[in-house]
Amino acid sequence: MTETVTLADIEAAQERFDDPAIVRQTPIETNRSLAEMSGADVHLKMEHLQRTGSFKTRGAYNKLKQEAESGSDKHVVAASAGNHAQGVALAATTVGLDSTIVMPENAPQAKVDATRSYGATVELHGATFGEAMDHAKSLGAEPENLFVHAYDDPAIVAGQGTLGLEINEQVPDADTVIVPIGGGGLIGGISTALKALNDDVRVIGVQADLAATVPDSLQKGMPVDEESPKTIADGIATGSVSGLTLGLIEDHVDRVITVSDDDIARSILVVLERAKQLVEGAGAASVAALLSDDVDVEGETVVPLLCGGNIDMSMLQTVLTHALTDRSQLLRLRIRIRDQPGEMGHISGIIGDRGANIRTVRHDRAVGDLEVGDAYLVFRVVTSGESHAKNVMSAIEDAGYEVERVN
Repeated sequence: MTETVTLADIEAAQERFDDPAIVRQTPIETNRSLAEMSGADVHLKMEHLQRTGSFKTRGAYNKLKQEAESGSDKHVVAASAGNHAQGVALAATTVGLDSTIVMPENAPQAKVDATRSYGATVELHGATFGEAMDHAKSLGAEPENLFVHAYDDPAIVAGQGTLGLEINEQVPDADTVIVPIGGGGLIGGISTALKALNDDVRVIGVQADLAATVPDSLQKGMPVDEESPKTIADGIATGSVSGLTLGLIEDHVDRVITVSDDDIARSILVVLERAKQLVEGAGAASVAALLSDDVDVEGETVVPLLCGGNIDMSMLQTVLTHALTDRSQLLRLRIRIRDQPGEMGHISGIIGDRGANIRTVRHDRAVGDLEVGDAYLVFRVVTSGESHAKNVMSAIEDAGYEVERVN
């Protein structure tokens, strides 16, 4: 018989959540700005406010508490680059089991440190997540060890499904719930719970377009892997789903769409500015879907799930730089000048007089299209937006210079 997950499994998992310091019911907040942008009544499910910063503790705690209650003393093993690692580490320590988390050698130090802080031994292995996973599975095959998969496990899926029970309780009139998809455990559990309680609710899944495995898997009726998923939303860059999770998606999810990394980057900034919440790429994917042209939610009550908040600071910097560039708040201007004293000061004065701030400036002289005695000045400038940027560029042109925006 094919493994599956039922409402009873999910309700039993919720009963096991006896310590709000480990798993708590996360709040729902309405958001006027997102409501105006989408035309819907928007209720954000703030799952990124869990202790470990994501939903992963739910499944891990459900799985490992059952193991401990059965008398198991096996050493827990898992592979993860982030959220699953922290969830398993906290759950294992809480129920009194030792754990080893295998992470790729390039895992962000902050996530390594966080995983260790929850009581796990961290073993760095391999240049890629696939190599780390293979090593973890080899460790898990030892009889004294227990391998905990991130999504291909009914107990894990049931634990994640408790989010569906909470959403149904907190927003009983929800028309649409939007859930990010990586390996499918989260949406598989949530959709199972929601559809059992209210078959009229619409469940929409969202993947990053360069890491999307579910649309192809649904079309072919079997899990299809993506060997090199590429997305800033590393929490949903699993590159695969399982037979278990694909079956749940087929049975309970109404639609799966994809969004671009540009959409996700913009949504991280929108959530930060308009909801005052910092989420990772996976957490922002649901908002990207909400704001996309692919989802019509006009007049509906909609619940986008913010599933994680563990964004790496270097990634946050990259995302902010990209988003600010997209908004014309960060410009790189290339200005052709005669290479003589005073030119840089003159142009700097023009930019400053228009209220823009210069971050950096450099001379480019070794450029093939320049005439002898000419040079380019490349300014990195901060503005308030598109109108301000155009004003600065117009002022430079009015002063007799050729100016080109190069980002």
